[in-house]
Amino acid sequence: MFLFSAARVKLYVWLSLASQILIVVTGGAVRLTASGLGCPTWPKCTDDSLTNVPEQGIHGFIEFANRLLTFVLIIIALFTFIAIWRSGKSNRKGLVWPSLTLGLGIFAQAIVGGISVLTNLNPWVVGLHFIVSTILIAIASILVWRFYKPQHQPVPYSVYRLTPLVSLSGFVALVVGVIVTGAGPHAGDANAPRNNLDLEVLQHLHSYPGYVSIALTLATFLLLQRVNKDSAVSRATRITLGLLVALAVQALIGIIQARTGVPPILVGLHMLGASVVASLLTFQWLAVRAK
Repeated sequence: MFLFSAARVKLYVWLSLASQILIVVTGGAVRLTASGLGCPTWPKCTDDSLTNVPEQGIHGFIEFANRLLTFVLIIIALFTFIAIWRSGKSNRKGLVWPSLTLGLGIFAQAIVGGISVLTNLNPWVVGLHFIVSTILIAIASILVWRFYKPQHQPVPYSVYRLTPLVSLSGFVALVVGVIVTGAGPHAGDANAPRNNLDLEVLQHLHSYPGYVSIALTLATFLLLQRVNKDSAVSRATRITLGLLVALAVQALIGIIQARTGVPPILVGLHMLGASVVASLLTFQWLAVRAK
């Protein structure tokens, strides 16, 4: 079938990554519009209806639309797995398990989302919801990387040693950012609980691993640039530069939103940036350390 031909695999792996980032953005829109309990129960939208009803208004529509997007992700994951499986033994090497794990992860993510609704948007469960999305974005990035099967390009040993620190500091920044969100004003619903931690203190704590990530990524880029100054810029150098730019933009957005009362639009952009950073951290690791 044309939909499941080997020629479709390239499209599907990129759709997998794009859709995983998209659902973070739409999930953020649900929370930032106070629509997190637009459907007050799960898996149904109300006790009596699988879908939203007019009485729920715009909040019910927004929340239910985000739930529907999960089915789009499942279809993409299914098409991706089938197309990879049909592409032949040699072509599907290294692709089967990431694609299968991605599909199963979507179901796990839906369950965590359901638990967050049933716990009245408990901030720790909502935070776990984002962490799972980050992991799925990383898996989708691995899937894209393995599709292209790029030949490994040697890097300086110093870069090889720095890369785990870049990934670790980036991941810590993401996790602390999730905790910051749990203390912030955008709970997803007026009656949803907060984690009762000091937002101002957490914002400062969140900035430290962020700045460390920027410093380490800058050092990595300069080391790579020095090695490649007389030749074509390597793949690792380009990806590291992209990561550096994304981290810098994230820092700038974070500073502005902290000083302007955490406006929803900036929070949404920060969530998008976090998703892009998660993907680029994965690509940077693979470019440097994958063999």
